[in-house]
Amino acid sequence: MSPRKSNLESTIYFGDDGWWHGRVTMGVLPDGSPDRRHRMARTEPAVRRKVRELEKLRDEGRATGAGRKPTVGQWMETYLTDIASLKLKPRSLDDYWSKTRNDIIPGVGKHRIDKLAPEHLEQMYRAMLDAGRAPSHVVKVHRILSRALKIAHRRRMIGENVATLVDPPSIDETETNPFTQEEAKAFLEAAAKRPTFMRWIVGVGMGFRQGETLGLRWPYVDLQAELFHPRWQLQRLTWRHGCGDAHACGARLHRFEPCPPDCATHKGYKRGCPKPCTKTCVKHASICPHRKGGGLAFTRPKTKKSTNPVPIPPAFIPYLIAHKAQQEELREAAGELWQEHQAVFTRPDGRPIDPHDDWEEFKELLAEAGIGDRRLYDGSRHTAGTILNELGVDMPTIMEILRHTQISQTRRYVKGRSHLTKDAMRRMGDAFLPAPEPVPDPATETRTETGDRRAARARARRRIR
Repeated sequence: MSPRKSNLESTIYFGDDGWWHGRVTMGVLPDGSPDRRHRMARTEPAVRRKVRELEKLRDEGRATGAGRKPTVGQWMETYLTDIASLKLKPRSLDDYWSKTRNDIIPGVGKHRIDKLAPEHLEQMYRAMLDAGRAPSHVVKVHRILSRALKIAHRRRMIGENVATLVDPPSIDETETNPFTQEEAKAFLEAAAKRPTFMRWIVGVGMGFRQGETLGLRWPYVDLQAELFHPRWQLQRLTWRHGCGDAHACGARLHRFEPCPPDCATHKGYKRGCPKPCTKTCVKHASICPHRKGGGLAFTRPKTKKSTNPVPIPPAFIPYLIAHKAQQEELREAAGELWQEHQAVFTRPDGRPIDPHDDWEEFKELLAEAGIGDRRLYDGSRHTAGTILNELGVDMPTIMEILRHTQISQTRRYVKGRSHLTKDAMRRMGDAFLPAPEPVPDPATETRTETGDRRAARARARRRIR
């Protein structure tokens, strides 16, 4: 059958292979040749429908670009290396890479990006949940993949971001467990016996994040104006290769076979044995002679709101002055061994406190104070928000102290107390109902017997007789 042309220079014909074919002119390729797309179906109405759909995408400017599309795994590596790295903070980028390598690539990495379907994502999420992953972890993976596909859609590599068609698992709100005022006092009494006492005063009493507290530096502490300027935070970053061949650089640490069931090497690992390396593994940057970007580093806070100055309670000022004097003594004692970082809270040689060591000390103080196990966030940031609320501070002010961008976030940090709830409901009842009249005491009540009552008693006696 001879080819027949439809509208907009599209061609539909029946081929010798027994299929109906349609070819649509989409535009011009960079080399000047026409960009012709092919569709095929068993029947003529079916191929006409496909041709019309493609023409509509072309006319609306939503058609994907020409050329073979990358796989999801290839696109994720391009997205993280060339796009996300320009915008994300180092710790966030590390988290993106971790979830991409451990979840996205094994789950849907082999699918072509333009062939990815909602069912593929749903199957991956179900497999992750069945493997014991928390719903919050799955939601984070969903958001990372959705952002990458959004960029691909914006660049017309795909016709639609299929992640928007999938509902990730719902997350149960994490139950916070802040200190009570009595527990906070007991915790600080235990901390008072240690050189790091002032660090815990700032964390518990002002609600600073761990990185912000350990990242405080003296040039940003204004004792005259009684203000902290949290312009820096201390974080441990992942090392990156600085050499030309990352795979060859980490060759001596590559391990391609899984560990045996009775593995003793990783016996103390909380998450079990690490996964084997891939054939193209580019990890193990910690041994790279030209490694870069890792270790303990002072980084900028994530949001502008986080850098807002925070008033220092006047009662804290004498302790801060004493802490600074004590640090000067340590500097003189260390001599040439002192490493100057201008940090407010340091080790004896001037180096910043490692966040892991800080976390371990928090657990030790919990045990010494006789307090049940808590998250570090519960014992600092959530505690500060909750106690401020108990002291009658309004929610907008708490939001400013904790430097949140939305008040809904602040409300999640404030936990109600049962005794405050009872007191509030008592006052609510008093506002609506009058106080009950006092019940007279029968022992002290004076009764006056009337004539009618005496007659009634006489009649009752006669009936009894």
